[in-house]
Amino acid sequence: MKRPPNKRLAALLGGAALIGLGGVALGQSAAPESLLPPGFGDPAPPPSQPAAPRPGADAAPAGAPADLLPPVALAPPPGEADAVPGEDEALTDAEETPPEELELPDYARRSVAAVGPLDGTELGLGGDPFGGANGRFLAGLMRRLDAPLPSRWEAMLLRRALMARTPAPRLIDPVDWVAERAWLLLRLGEADAARMLVQSVDVDRYTPRMFQIAMQSALASADPAGLCAIAAPGAATSGEAAWQLATAICDGLSGEAATSGALIDHARQKKLAGGIDLLLAEKVIGAGVNGRRAINIEWDGVERLNAWRFGLASAVGLAIPDPLFMTVGPQVQAWRARAPMLAPQQRVMPARIAAALGVFSSAALVDLYGAIADQTDPSDIDQTDAGRLRVAYVGADAATRIQALRTLWSGARGARDRYAAAILTARAAARIAPDPALADEAGALVGAMLSAGLDRQAARWAPVVSAMSGGAGDAAWAILAVGAEQPAVDTGAGRVADFAGRAGGRRAQLIVAALAGLGRLAPAQAERLAQANGLSLTQEDRWSRALDLAANGGQTGTVALLVATGMQTRGWGGVPAHYLYRMVSALRRVGLEGEARMIAAEAMTRS
Repeated sequence: MKRPPNKRLAALLGGAALIGLGGVALGQSAAPESLLPPGFGDPAPPPSQPAAPRPGADAAPAGAPADLLPPVALAPPPGEADAVPGEDEALTDAEETPPEELELPDYARRSVAAVGPLDGTELGLGGDPFGGANGRFLAGLMRRLDAPLPSRWEAMLLRRALMARTPAPRLIDPVDWVAERAWLLLRLGEADAARMLVQSVDVDRYTPRMFQIAMQSALASADPAGLCAIAAPGAATSGEAAWQLATAICDGLSGEAATSGALIDHARQKKLAGGIDLLLAEKVIGAGVNGRRAINIEWDGVERLNAWRFGLASAVGLAIPDPLFMTVGPQVQAWRARAPMLAPQQRVMPARIAAALGVFSSAALVDLYGAIADQTDPSDIDQTDAGRLRVAYVGADAATRIQALRTLWSGARGARDRYAAAILTARAAARIAPDPALADEAGALVGAMLSAGLDRQAARWAPVVSAMSGGAGDAAWAILAVGAEQPAVDTGAGRVADFAGRAGGRRAQLIVAALAGLGRLAPAQAERLAQANGLSLTQEDRWSRALDLAANGGQTGTVALLVATGMQTRGWGGVPAHYLYRMVSALRRVGLEGEARMIAAEAMTRS
């Protein structure tokens, strides 16, 4: 059962003094409840000979992603015989002839002072999105954030902030700062973004935490070959069995079948791993240049999914049984949606989830349906969603296209999938010319367009919507009132009061909060309407004070992160209206009005 947002935020903020967001280190607290099953977020057992920490680096925090396999003994049980003759010799030979290491000259080494694949200024976030904030405070928020988020648009904003090339805040190791950002990206479902961030740091600069996140990002990306640059140094940092299996996989992929086989046999005999985890490693090795092991994978008896199983199975195109995805969060479906070895038909439902989470764009989702259409027999395509989407775009007339859109919308299952259907059809909806005869569909059409940020196309419906009242008219009006780039419909106090009187309850509070936060209601009008609908726009707590401080300091990245902490709930129904007011207002104050409008429009669409 989810805790109320104020209690969730108290746990997130950790009791820290928030003056200036930088003066006081985040207080230590218990590890947060993991959203993923064991193996995705459990702390690793300490290695037998832990590496010395880097100067200035924090110890591995609670909740760090670690052991990817079920708990296994790293040493043989007492009394067990030594390895089979021949195995140890093969391992010893490999250890005695390590590959020659190449040292990069200083001019070729990448700095870790400011890491990120994207330019923050070009993203509209400025050159230093996190300003002078306390790095430990920010890392604590990231680590405790309950992802994925209920808002697609906030997730996309947070992705940009995490990927921006930004100086490392004070009081945190620069490489650990990159690792925390990448780990949050993974939990948001952003496998490719996390991998880009991880690969922005040279391996010889990795901290123990960075090695953990790098392995996670390679597995989430279904790219076991991505482990090869980090397997040897990772194994030297940690005694986890996963690193030893990663070494075997990389040897197999490079054509060293004998060495790889010896390592696998050694892992099996020493019981470092077993069951499907070992079989999947052998399956990947068999795909190498000289792979000779034919492995049949059976999922019977496997009760849960973890990163290891997901990454290796997806890398070789194995279909993972759908019930296993019920044991993990929806972000893993977003990883699945972009797995390159899976067929488009296997990725379509995960892609819809990814779109609703903000991982897939509308264009990417349409492209996937196009790939499915290309593989479908022309005689069958009319009865498929791919065929209906084609009709929605290029049907002979508006009536035909609208009917195709209705079918796609009505075929969605559940609230998240309905929003995915809106994202899928956004550009097809934009091709429908405004028409009073289509007034009943105005709300769905406008909502679909704004789900993909097509605000100017949606605003063309303002004359039609302004002539409507009640029902579908109210739904379309509320979305346009907060989502249009310029006020396109009447947002005066009288019109807002009429809507609130008919909508009542939460939707009345949300529209007042959003319009007040966007500055589309005069302060006195906003206060009167808020009081009339049981909403306080002046209510404060530690989260709202932190958000105000970050906004006053122009810290766009910190604002984006704090807005996410205000959304510690699975759906929009759990986001308090006075929090929405604070979020929209803070985003607008730091120059992110477009994002503020889209978040407000999403709230009115999905609540």
